[in-house]
Amino acid sequence: MILERALRRELTYTVGATFFVLLALVLTTMISRIVGFAALGEIDPCDVVVLVGLTMISYLAVMLIATLFISILFVLTRWYRDSEMVIWLSSGMSLTQLIKPIIVFAAPVIGLITFFAFVGWPLANKQSKLIRDRFQQRDEVSLLVPGQFLTSTTNHRVFFIEKISLDQKRVENIFMTSTENGQVNVVVSQAAHTEIHSNGDRFVVLENGHRYSGELGKPDFRIMEFAHYGVKIQTQQLVNRRPTASSMSTVALLSEPNNTNLAEFAWRTGLPLTALNLMLLAIPLAYQNPRRSRMINLLLGVLIYLMYSNLMNLVQALIEQGTIGFLTGLLGLHLIVSAIVAFMFWLRVRNYLFLKRSALRTGSRC
Repeated sequence: MILERALRRELTYTVGATFFVLLALVLTTMISRIVGFAALGEIDPCDVVVLVGLTMISYLAVMLIATLFISILFVLTRWYRDSEMVIWLSSGMSLTQLIKPIIVFAAPVIGLITFFAFVGWPLANKQSKLIRDRFQQRDEVSLLVPGQFLTSTTNHRVFFIEKISLDQKRVENIFMTSTENGQVNVVVSQAAHTEIHSNGDRFVVLENGHRYSGELGKPDFRIMEFAHYGVKIQTQQLVNRRPTASSMSTVALLSEPNNTNLAEFAWRTGLPLTALNLMLLAIPLAYQNPRRSRMINLLLGVLIYLMYSNLMNLVQALIEQGTIGFLTGLLGLHLIVSAIVAFMFWLRVRNYLFLKRSALRTGSRC
């Protein structure tokens, strides 16, 4: 019991430290990535903090799996290095008896992984997609960014502005071109402002500018000077697009059991199964040879985690393509890993029993 309490205490500290390190790494990467999207005009800068939070929620299950695996591997490796595992084995406890206290410790973490896999992941993806779609479907004026050309998808217009006010109601130095029925229209003006008519239509009113119109390749271009020139703002309606599999709830996936939805469900189910397999794998994998560096076990653990994760993604793609069946993809990979874990336990226990018998024989001869 003393050793079990020490194990749980050390695992608690290590899990906390490992999780915050992974959180800092992922958070830094996500912030730089999402800020880059905002700089390119793909998302609203005001939504950066919200999108970072939603992205972190969607990755929490994966982060917790890595945290649990690395923490157990690190703690048990240190136990081997500092001979604490020798005390455990010498007290009559076997290697398999480590499973119970580790499962008791890891049960809440696996519960959180299951929750974020089945609930947090689709909810965060759904909200992120909704925020991005709303931003992309704003009106043309709202999409304008000073110093950048904007191509309108509704009427083949190209806009360029030099300055824009904070309330987006007044702009300066505007260039606009459009093509309709082979005729090119180019408008330049010094300033502009927005107006809303009684019927709800919105216009950009250009001030003190020129309009050039005509057909390309012909010299009969018309030039018009104006004091005020109104351009109607095209507003895109928010389209209720069909949700992707990653943003659908788990119940919705099962209610529409096509290959794409079943592949997504298999991936979500695989996250807690992966956590359970890696948790058990860390026990025999942590065996430490005094002549080797303890970093070898950690590097091997990282390689195993990456390989397992990539194989899960591969299985998801195979299910989606219909190459393998749903049940085979759902359980096949995890059963193979469970068999490998059992084999490694058998090897470690067999070696321990062999060394114990050799020691007893040597002692009896003496």
